[in-house]
Parts: sequence; structure tokens; C-alpha cells
Amino acid sequence: MDIDALVAGVIGGNRRAVARAISLVEDGGAYLERLSAGIHANTGRSATIGLTGAPGVGKSTLAGGLVAVARRHGLRTAVLAVDPTSPYTGGALLGDRVRMQSHATDPDVFIRSMATRGHLGGMALAAPAAVRVLDAAGYDRVIVETVGVGQAEVDVASATDTSVVVLAPGFGDAVQVAKAGILEIADVYVVNKADRDGADEVVRDLRQMLALGAERPWSPPILTTSATAEEGIDEVWATIERHHAWLADSGELARTRRARARREVEALAAARFRAAVALAATDELADELEAGRLDPYAAAEELTRRVLDGR
Repeated sequence: MDIDALVAGVIGGNRRAVARAISLVEDGGAYLERLSAGIHANTGRSATIGLTGAPGVGKSTLAGGLVAVARRHGLRTAVLAVDPTSPYTGGALLGDRVRMQSHATDPDVFIRSMATRGHLGGMALAAPAAVRVLDAAGYDRVIVETVGVGQAEVDVASATDTSVVVLAPGFGDAVQVAKAGILEIADVYVVNKADRDGADEVVRDLRQMLALGAERPWSPPILTTSATAEEGIDEVWATIERHHAWLADSGELARTRRARARREVEALAAARFRAAVALAATDELADELEAGRLDPYAAAEELTRRVLDGR
């Protein structure tokens, strides 16, 4: 593979090169580090938006609406949709992105699905690197739509600049919202399907739950939309833009991006260490444990020593 040509293609905004680069990010391999090194100097310019919420609340429809607004503002936009992994192919279950097909022929819109491949948190392990590829390719806005959140599955907040939590009537009460960790991660709340019965109750419950929480420098607004009817999406877009401006003006943008980079480096180092541990583990240690000559802590200490010594 000609990595130099691939890097040049990504930086030049070539769609085929971008698609190949994201495939390389997903698959890993020997060329990934060279790709990352080649594009890194051209990153940091895109504003990233995370959409998360329970399955069925309308995240994909809302994402399509936000893309339409971004294009009206002349912004090149990419959507990275992180979907559940197919048990048969290992790919993304909703890879066709049927709800965003209206943008498929727009040369300034790029839509890509990624599979979670069993990773908790709603984000594929490769998603941060894929976002950097889209950033380097010159997309002004990158929307990351994640698989529906569950308890402790909320790492979209640490992977994007603005986290938008989407809710809808009939998808759980306020207690379930709090248990899922949603209150802690949202920068913007969107109650979608607001034309349905129960939307007002969702808004009321959210306000009550937020009133019980600690005061934050940015107070997350609660917006209502009907994405299928294209109602309220302009207000959501304006609020996201206002939040990004607040991040930049307050210095929070630089701080959160620095923290994000640190977490990613730690995750990559941990993944390498786990791989090294797997190589260093031997039947000998298992035999020592089974015979009672080593306890698990002592065995772990010995295994760590072997990895650090390069054995």
C-alpha cells in the first residue's frame, strides 16, 4: 500500500482515499501508524458533534436534518455512524444508513458506518482515529452517531466537542435516564418526536432531574423536535454552534481536547500492554497458580515483570 499517496489523498479531500483510510483504521495493521503520523498535523480544525440516545429515538433522522442545515451554511459535513456489530458478518448492522440517503449524492457530505465490534460505551475503538481522518480531509463538521446508550455506555461525551442526548416519549422515564448516566454527559438535550403524547412529560422530568444536579458552567438546554417533520432542527443546530463558541471562548475546548488526547494515548498504550501480556503468559504460570505456589497477585507481578523486561 502506498501510504504517502493515501495520506495525500486524505488531506486533499479525496472521498475514495478517505474511505480507504477509515477501512485501514478499522482493520489496524502495520500501515496505521504511518497514516496517523502523516495526517496528524492537519487535524484539529473540525467541530465534532456526538449524538447518542436509546435505539429508536430518531438519532439518524436528526443527524440527517443537521447535515441538511450544515450544507445550507456551506459546511462540508461527515457522519460517522457507530452501529451494533452483525453477528454474521462482523460489520455494522445498519450500514446502508437508509435515513440519510437524501445526502448520498452530495460530494461535500461523507457518511460512513462503523461496527462497535463488542466495545462497550457505544463507540467503536477505532472511532477517534476515524474522526481524525475526516478532520484531516477538511470536513468542517463531523457528526458521530452512536449505538444507543446503556448504563455506563456514555463515552461519546469524551470523544466529541458537543454531546447531544436524544430522547423521545415512551423510551423510559426520568429515573432510567439518570441511571443510564445521560444527565452527566449532555451538553444539549433533544426531545424528539415532540408531536407525540408524553413529550411534555419528558421535558418536565428532565428539568426536574437537572434541578437536582450540581450547577455547571454551561447549562444544558432542553429542545424539542420532530425530526421527520423537519421541525426544530434549526434551533438544535444554532444551539450546538452556540455551545462550540462558548467552548472556544471559555478555554474549555482546548482543555477537553487535551484531556481527550491523553485518554486516547492511555487507551492505545493499554491495548498494547494487554497484547504483550497475552504473549508473555505461559502455562508455567498457570501451573504455579494451580499448585498453590503462587497466588494471583504474585502471578500478575511476575507477568508484569516479564513484559517490562521484554521477555
